Amino acid sequence: MRKLVIAISMLGLVGSAAFADPILDRQALMKERGKIAGGLSKVVNGQEPFEAAAVLTALQALQANAEKLDIDALFPAGSDAGDTTAAPKIWEDMAGFKAVHAKYLADVKAAVAAAPADVDALKAQFDTLGSDCGTCHQTYRIKKG
Repeated sequence: MRKLVIAISMLGLVGSAAFADPILDRQALMKERGKIAGGLSKVVNGQEPFEAAAVLTALQALQANAEKLDIDALFPAGSDAGDTTAAPKIWEDMAGFKAVHAKYLADVKAAVAAAPADVDALKAQFDTLGSDCGTCHQTYRIKKG
């Protein structure tokens, strides 16, 4: 879990740069989110021990990541072309896309505020966050392959 905390700290440094290319920048944020979630998944699945402080740090990193996702800056008109898996549905239903992201952000903030005391509490929170991610991916992401 210490490796997860170190990795999260390093990812925060990488993610702090100003947005230059909306496609690359949003992909970087999503990769960062995936790495953080992957670390939490290892705890949920028993592959890593539950350490309350490290789990809270990871949840806080997810919150910071979600707060950095500036939809207007990262999904401007015309950024649906190129090397991206962002579905056209984003631009067709921007309000819906923003609502899905707002729910995810609210759920991440709730998980941070609840500061899970054990793996069972984390599992419940992680299931909610995973559901949020799945909803977005099913509707607003083009499946690879």
